Amino acid sequence: MPLLLTESDVRKILTMPLALEAVENSFRAIAAGSIEVDPRRRLNIPGKSYLHYMAAGDSTAGYMGLKIYTSSRSGLRFLVPLFDAGSGDLLALVEADYLGQVRTGAASGVATKFLSRPEARTVGILGTGGQARTQLEAIALVRKLETVRAYGRDADMRKQFSSEMSSRLSVRVVPVDSGESAVRGADIVVTATTSTEPVVDGSWLERGVHVNAIGANFPQKRELDDRAVSRADLIVVDLREQARMEAGDLIHGFAGDDSRWQRVYELAQIVAGKTAGRTSAEQITLFKSSGIASEDIAVAGRLYEMALERHMGTQVSMWGSESRSARRGEA
Repeated sequence: MPLLLTESDVRKILTMPLALEAVENSFRAIAAGSIEVDPRRRLNIPGKSYLHYMAAGDSTAGYMGLKIYTSSRSGLRFLVPLFDAGSGDLLALVEADYLGQVRTGAASGVATKFLSRPEARTVGILGTGGQARTQLEAIALVRKLETVRAYGRDADMRKQFSSEMSSRLSVRVVPVDSGESAVRGADIVVTATTSTEPVVDGSWLERGVHVNAIGANFPQKRELDDRAVSRADLIVVDLREQARMEAGDLIHGFAGDDSRWQRVYELAQIVAGKTAGRTSAEQITLFKSSGIASEDIAVAGRLYEMALERHMGTQVSMWGSESRSARRGEA
């Protein structure tokens, strides 16, 4: 019977080190050709809600599945149905809000590991929500951070965020009163906002900085202005096909020049060593993350395995053996 893993179950099992390992391995598997990924699609009921869905399958790990979620004025609901790639059996239903936050942080952590300067110590982060928390958590595991400057529009929230993350990471996190104050002089910049307009001016970026832009995944949204995109010496995405559909930062930044997509690289090729990443300390590198289903399936697969080991989750009856036998008899 399929295993139901609730948000509570996921939070008890999932750690950032686990997610970092699973996500990095998933990028290696993409480069090796053992993972197939379908980009995100969106179904909109005008005036009501969106249904978002994306799929991936890993022939080596033996899992395939979807991330499905809805968004409306009342909020978002995330679910990952995980299947056995061989038999097609439904293995698990995973509530995936926290899973999504952690795997998004892990993807940036992997990108930071391969694209930022090894000596990077300072972070400027724009955004102080749940995604910003997992971004910092992942980056702190791949770089020895000393200082983080955090900016969000709400002064109380950025103070609370800074206090919480300082305690959690044992890193000095200080609230600042502008995006420019967060970005200037930073070795690593993270944008984790819901903004539809640029929050980073390219003139603020120092030579050698690495940027993780994770907040905008609709073509009409962007967090980086044209100059920030044009100054990037190396632009990396998680899946080029999906980025072309929804990475507003690049869609706007390229201003209709389709040839610029030929110089956009996929993180899987860099992780696997098939494409060069950063080649000098002076380069500005950009990871434009939109989030792909292989990340969700990789993490969900590990959660499922660990839940079985720990006897966690709730088995749910679906397509029971009696009805299966009846169908076989009819056939």
